[in-house]
Amino acid sequence: MHTRREQIFIVLVIAVSMIPFYMAFDLPKQIVNRPIQGQGFANPGDTQPFMQIGFDLPYFGHVTLTEGIQLERLQLLLALSLTFLALVIVNGLFKFYINVQKGRLGERLLRRTRYELVDRVLRFPPQRFRQAKSGEIASLVKDEIEPLGGFAADAFTQPALLGGQALTAMFFIFMQHFWLGMVAAAMAAVQVAIIPRMRRRLIVLGRQRQITARELAGRVAEIVDGIQTIHSNDTTNWERADIVARLGRIFRIRYDIYQWKFLVKFLNNFIAQMTPFLFYSIGGYLTIKGTLDVGQLIAVINAYKELPGPLKELIDWDLARQDMQVKYEQVIEQFEAEGLLDPARHDLDAEVPPDVLGPLALHRLSLRNDLGTPLLEDVSLEVAPGETLAVIGDASGGAPLVGDVLAGVMPPSMGRVTLGGRDLAQLPERVTGRAIGYAGPAIHLLGGTVLENVTYALRRRPGDPPEDEPPELRADREWRWHEARLAGNPLLDKDTDWIDYNAIQPGREDGDLLGAIHEVLEVVGLSSDVISFAVHAPVNSTLVPQIEQPVLEMRRKLRERLAAQNLTGAILPFDPDGYNAEATISENLLFGIPTDRDASINAIVTHPFFRDVLMELGLAHRLFDLGWRFARVTLDLFGGLADNPDLLQWLTYMTPEEMPEFEHILTHYQPGGIGKATLEQRIRLIRLAMFYIEPKYRFSLLDDDLRALLVKGRKVLAERMPEDLRDHLQPYDPDAYMQRASILQNVLFGKINRRVGRAEDRIIDTVRGVLRETMKGNRAFSDDVLSLGLGYDVGAGGRRLSLLQRQRLALARTLLRRSDFYVFNEPLGGIDPAFQERIIGNILGFLAAQPQPAGVVWVLANPAFAHHFSKTAEFAKGRLVQQVATELKAGE
Repeated sequence: MHTRREQIFIVLVIAVSMIPFYMAFDLPKQIVNRPIQGQGFANPGDTQPFMQIGFDLPYFGHVTLTEGIQLERLQLLLALSLTFLALVIVNGLFKFYINVQKGRLGERLLRRTRYELVDRVLRFPPQRFRQAKSGEIASLVKDEIEPLGGFAADAFTQPALLGGQALTAMFFIFMQHFWLGMVAAAMAAVQVAIIPRMRRRLIVLGRQRQITARELAGRVAEIVDGIQTIHSNDTTNWERADIVARLGRIFRIRYDIYQWKFLVKFLNNFIAQMTPFLFYSIGGYLTIKGTLDVGQLIAVINAYKELPGPLKELIDWDLARQDMQVKYEQVIEQFEAEGLLDPARHDLDAEVPPDVLGPLALHRLSLRNDLGTPLLEDVSLEVAPGETLAVIGDASGGAPLVGDVLAGVMPPSMGRVTLGGRDLAQLPERVTGRAIGYAGPAIHLLGGTVLENVTYALRRRPGDPPEDEPPELRADREWRWHEARLAGNPLLDKDTDWIDYNAIQPGREDGDLLGAIHEVLEVVGLSSDVISFAVHAPVNSTLVPQIEQPVLEMRRKLRERLAAQNLTGAILPFDPDGYNAEATISENLLFGIPTDRDASINAIVTHPFFRDVLMELGLAHRLFDLGWRFARVTLDLFGGLADNPDLLQWLTYMTPEEMPEFEHILTHYQPGGIGKATLEQRIRLIRLAMFYIEPKYRFSLLDDDLRALLVKGRKVLAERMPEDLRDHLQPYDPDAYMQRASILQNVLFGKINRRVGRAEDRIIDTVRGVLRETMKGNRAFSDDVLSLGLGYDVGAGGRRLSLLQRQRLALARTLLRRSDFYVFNEPLGGIDPAFQERIIGNILGFLAAQPQPAGVVWVLANPAFAHHFSKTAEFAKGRLVQQVATELKAGE
C-alpha cells in the first residue's frame, strides 16, 4: 500500500528501458553487415542513411519518420560504433537508476517491516514474554527479516526487468532465424525445468540452517544472561558441550548446502555453455550454406549471451520467492500472540481525565498460570488516593502477584482491576502510565546515563522542534520525516524534547527538573552516589568556567579542615621542588596534567626533544633499566596468569597481550643495554617505567639519586620545552584549575599519602563534607555537579552499578513522575533491613508531603515494616486472609 506507486513507476521505467536494450542487440549486426562487410557500398563514394527511422503499418504501408543522413563507409562505421557506445551508456544508466530505486524501495519496506515487528513486541500480552527469548526475538528483527525486506523490493521489479530482458533477447533471436530461436528456446526450457527442481533441496536445508542458527543465538543469549549461575555451579564445560553439539548440527547442514549448491552450479554452467556450442555448429553451417549472414550469427550469439543471466536470475527469484514465503511465515509465527494489545491503548492523543483517578481496586479477581493452577483466588481489594496499603505474605502466598496485577503488569484470569471504576485493561497507557507508578523486583535500566534512566518515565510525548533550530538541522529533520512517511513509520522524532514537565513531582521550583531529581535522589539515598560519580568524572571543557572558582575555594577549605584535624600530611601536594612519592614517575617528571590523556603523553614521550633531554641528563639509561626491572618482576609474578585476563584487571600498566612482547625484549637485552636496543624498544621500556610508584608496587626500584635526577629533569623540561609540546601539558599550579582533571583531583591537588592510617577514607569524607557545604550555598554549582553526576554511563542494563544502586535508581525513576497511585512490589529485596526500612519511611514521607497525596501499595518482603502503612492486607495460599487498618504511630 505504501509503495504501490513507486513499484508501478519502476515497472514503467523497466518497460521503457527495453527499447535501447533491443536496439543494442540489432546494432552489432548492422556494424558487421554494412560498413565492415560492405553491404550497400559496392562502389567507392557510395553512401547509406544513418538514423533513418521508419516502420510498416497495416493499410498504410511503410511510414518514414525521418530520412536520416547519408554517410560514407568509414563515417557510417564510426557513427554506428559511437551509437553502440551511447546505447551501452544508456542501458547502464537505466540499470543504475532501476537498482538504486529498487534498493531504496527495499530499504523502506525493510524499515516498515522491522518497525511493525517491534510494534507487535510492544503490544505483546505479558504472558507472551514468558515463552519468548530475547536473543531469538532480536535475531528475528535484526537478521532474519533483512532478506525479506530485500526480496520485497524485487517482488515486482525483478521479474519485470529479467523477464523483459529474456523475452527481448529471445524475440530478437527469433527475428534473426527461426530455428536458432527454437534451439535457444529449447535450451532455456531445459534450464528452467531442471534447475528449480534440484534447488528445492537447498530451500529445505536453508530453513534448517536458519532455525538452528536462531536457536544458537537464543542459547548464547541464555549463557550471557546466566553467566553468574554457570560459574557458580561449575557448568561451563556442559555449556561448551551443548554449543559444540549445536555447531555440529549447523556444520552438517551447511556442508550439505555446499554440495547441492555447487552441483546445481555445475549443471547450470554446463547447460549455459551447451547453447553456444549449438549456435557455433548449427549457425556456422547455416552461414556456410548462405541462409544466415555473419552479422546475424554474431548478433544471435551476442543476444544469447544476455539470455542465460536473466533466466538464471529468474529461477533464483522464483526459488527465493518460495524460500522467502516460508521464512515470512516462520517469522510471523514468532510474532503471533493471542490477546495483542489494541493499538488505541498506545495512542498519543488519548483523552486523560482531568481529575484524580481513584480508587484502585480488585474485584473478585482470580489468576492462573499457563497450566491452569490457581495463583490468586477471589481477591477483592481497594486503595483510595491518600491511603497506604502494605501487602504481606510469602511468595507462595501470592502477595507479589497482587502488586503485578494492580500495576497492570499481569492481566487477571477472571475478575477485574479498576481505576476510578474503569476497567484497567480498557484504559489507554497514557492514562494508566500517568495514574500508576510501578517499581518491582525486575529492574530494567537503559544502556545510557543516570539522567536518561531517571527521566525515562517522563519521556512520554515528543515536543516541538526549537524555533531557532539551524537551517541544516531543520532540513535534515524534514528529510527524516519525509522518509518515515514513505516507509509507513509514525512521525515520532526522538531528537526533540520528550520530557513531560507537567508530570514531574513538584521540586524546589515549579518545572525545576534538576531540583526534582535531586529531591528524589535524596529520598532513595542515591544522591551521594551521584555526587561521587560527579567528583570522579572528567569535566567537560564548557563546564570548567562555571565550576572553576568554587572548586578552587574547596581546595583551600580542604587544606584548612585537614590542618584542623592534624591530617596535613595525609595529602602530598604537588611541590615544584620536591618529588611526590605517591605520584607516578611520569607525573613527577612532566609535572603537569596532559591536555589529552593518551595522545599528549605519546606526543611528548616520542618527541626528539624529550629523548634528547633524557639522554643529556642520564635519565634515559636509568629509566630504561628501571623499566627492564619493572617488567622482569611483573612477568615473574604474573606472567603465568596471562591466559586469564580476569585475574589481571587491576594490572593497569601492562596488558596480558603485551606480556609476550616484553618477554621478548627482556630475553635479548639486559640492564645497561640501551645502546643496543631499537628506538621502539627503548620507548616501550621507558614508558613502562613512567607508571612506577614505589609505595604502591614496593619493588625497591627507585632510590634518592633517581628522585633528585627526576626533579632536575622536570625543571630542564619546563625551561626548554618547545611550543608545540607546551600545548600538550598544563603545569601544576596551586592557584589554577587543572583543566583535564576531575573535581576530586582538583580539590586534592596532590596525592593521598598511603602511609597515614585510613587516610583515603578520612580525606574522602572531608571532601564530601566540603562539597556538600559548597553545593548548599551555591545553587548554580550544585546543579553543575548534579548534571555531571547524572551524565555517568551506567553501562548495558546498568551493569556498572551495584544491585543496591540499580534498585534505588529504579525507585527514583518511579518517584520522579507524579502519579495518583504507586505500586512498589518488593523493590528492595536482598538489602539490609534497617536501610530498607529507612528508605520505605523516606518514600512514604515524601509522597505524603506532596500537594496531592497519592495512594501507595507496597508488597513487603518483611512484615515488620507494615506499621508504616495505614492498611495491611495479608495473603496466604493465594487468598486474602486478613485486611486490617493500622494505627500509625506519631511521627510515622
